[in-house]
Amino acid sequence: MTSPRPTTRILSRGDTVGFLFFIVLGAGLAVWAVVHSVITIVQALPNRDVPVALPFLDTVAQAPLGPDGAPVPVELGSGVLVAPELPIASLWALVIAEVLFATVVVAVVVLLLLLTADILRGRIFSKRNTGIVTTVGIVALVGLAGVPFFRNMVANGALAWISDYTYERGLVQTIDLPVLFGAAFIAALAGTVFSVGDRLQRDTEGLV
Repeated sequence: MTSPRPTTRILSRGDTVGFLFFIVLGAGLAVWAVVHSVITIVQALPNRDVPVALPFLDTVAQAPLGPDGAPVPVELGSGVLVAPELPIASLWALVIAEVLFATVVVAVVVLLLLLTADILRGRIFSKRNTGIVTTVGIVALVGLAGVPFFRNMVANGALAWISDYTYERGLVQTIDLPVLFGAAFIAALAGTVFSVGDRLQRDTEGLV
């Protein structure tokens, strides 16, 4: 069995520094995600004055932007509503969204750090790394679809509760499909590149 090529033959010193910076950045991102989700859940659990981020679609509001503060119609893109309380289902949706967010970020970071460690050891293309890249893509897609879905439940619940169920819930955005499809394409492309690279490397090693 052919041993991996020495890392020094594959990575320059700048590449190595960049990967080490990526490791530090990834660890910091994972810690931030966990802390952010924990703080959000702790603040929401008493179910009093819960801040809820609201993405809007085709929603017009009045803002005091005219002469002497005269109201001017503006189209809302996003905002934060402080809900006096949330329906229980929406409160649970908030908890699920934050737990899923932190889990996805930590899982993606850990998997990418494992990939980075292999690359630093000179092993770039392998079945293991192909599996890691594919898993990262799947986990990221679950997060991109699942987190906005549950957060949308929170937003709709807050709007329904505060408006006595008279607000048209269809005006709240759900999942950003272009972003989701773009991420799916990138994930599929990355998995294909590593799969082809692994196959070519094995074929090349077989000729040596």
